[in-house]
Amino acid sequence: MRLKEDSSEQKLRGAYYTPLQLADAMVNLFASNNIATVLEPSCGDGVFLDSLCRLNFINQVNEISAVEIESDEAQKVRQSYQNYNNVNVYNEDFFEFYKRVVGMNQYDLILGNPPYIRYQYLTETQRKIQANILTSNGMRSNKLINAWVAFLVACVQLLSNNGKIAFVVPAEILQVAYAEDLRLFLSNALAKITLITFKQLVFPDIEQEVVIFVGEKGQTEKGIRIIEVNDLDELSRIDLSQNGFQRMQHVKEKWTKYFVSSDEMELIQTIRSDERFDKFSNYGLINIGITTGNNNYFSVTNDVVKAYNLEKATLPLIGRSSHAHGIYFTQDDWIKNKNSGKRAMLVNFPDYSYDRYPIGWRDYIAFGESTGEHKGYKCSIRDRWYIVPSVWIPDAFFLRRNNLYPKFVLNKCNAVTTDTMHRMKFNEGVDPENVLLAYYNSISFAFTEICGRSYGGGVLEILPGEMGNIVLPKIETIDPNVRAHMLERIDNIIRNDEDIEAALDIVDRELLINILGIDPQWCVQCRTIWKKMQNRRLSRGSN
Repeated sequence: MRLKEDSSEQKLRGAYYTPLQLADAMVNLFASNNIATVLEPSCGDGVFLDSLCRLNFINQVNEISAVEIESDEAQKVRQSYQNYNNVNVYNEDFFEFYKRVVGMNQYDLILGNPPYIRYQYLTETQRKIQANILTSNGMRSNKLINAWVAFLVACVQLLSNNGKIAFVVPAEILQVAYAEDLRLFLSNALAKITLITFKQLVFPDIEQEVVIFVGEKGQTEKGIRIIEVNDLDELSRIDLSQNGFQRMQHVKEKWTKYFVSSDEMELIQTIRSDERFDKFSNYGLINIGITTGNNNYFSVTNDVVKAYNLEKATLPLIGRSSHAHGIYFTQDDWIKNKNSGKRAMLVNFPDYSYDRYPIGWRDYIAFGESTGEHKGYKCSIRDRWYIVPSVWIPDAFFLRRNNLYPKFVLNKCNAVTTDTMHRMKFNEGVDPENVLLAYYNSISFAFTEICGRSYGGGVLEILPGEMGNIVLPKIETIDPNVRAHMLERIDNIIRNDEDIEAALDIVDRELLINILGIDPQWCVQCRTIWKKMQNRRLSRGSN
């Protein structure tokens, strides 16, 4: 989990104790089950044991194993439950406990809030055990993987044939790339998966959203479902016996797609396989914007350009969402940004001898060195820190982080962009205006939410590969005058900051339905999917 404060002992240990109300609700999910053995792999202050006791579950269980690496905490829990012969507290690293019992012990219920320890904070021994847990289950091990992932995999291995697991895990399990292997492993290992999400933050002092992951083994696969609740009070009233499961897809794709209904999921799959649609990536090269290593230094205002005579060492820049006024980025747009004091130029020193640089250029480089701009990692590893690599002029831009929706913008003034946007170079023979028109519709907008991820604060983030998976309707022949008229209306809607749904209405009706023959209900359903997922994301930003 990401803390608002800086690194601390708590952060290094990854220990963020579970509220008793949350532990009670999680234990209560299984109160009516026939459970003989329970494991708590990282018991901390013993809150799950307390819940088992409070709900009189503890006396119904034959054996409870609680593991805690911190000796002080383990001793406190051991003293608290010394009168319970069925409770065993182990003061050891869970990874070591796992090595000792795997293949011998099995548990009917495993409950916990595993430590969220980044790879760099693990000991070398822990790293080796974690890597073995992952690779032995067909998963890759790398430095991006947090300890909670290995905890979850190991505990699934320790479940009995009909065992159940309930873990508090980061909501990133739904969507991040480093959890791809984990999602596939869990879908293969479990018969039922329930993901319980919260509209309100469960841990107010932690910036990261969490979910309750509930996995169940069994002989017959039931599928996967997402249940959304407002808060812990509503969690306590959930009945896991209710249905609502969707067919499990045994792939590494994001689980955010399961926020839609079974019928909506079926439509998404139908559209993906429909020959009238194609992926964004099939129209050209999609690349992250220019990685300057220091956007504040290399993205400059007109005043800075004048002060250091940088006119011949800069390129027009579109740097932020506010720089993109419409669906075209024109010379007039760039001049407007420049004259309003925005960072509208990118410093692009040429790769020839420093001695040939004018005095103003040298002064700006000296200024950067006087303020330590050259010491950042990406600048420091260059032969000449002030020369930015991979500078090329794209045909179009796509915003990386977005509020209501991602803008797709054609480049009409030979501008460049930093890594705040993605850049696209169209394949030979592709008509840029066809692709531009094909993007602004309900179906493609639904895919922006399905392919993207909730970055935090309600922001939608889309990486280049995810942009490439957004589907667009194919426009093979269209009257140029009809296209121009539609694009002009869309551009005006966006420039005047009108409701984007007015633009979607135009393209849905006049292009998808009237020209391409798309079923009108597809547009209606995809608009619903887009709004539903957008509203869910935006509600996270208001908490």
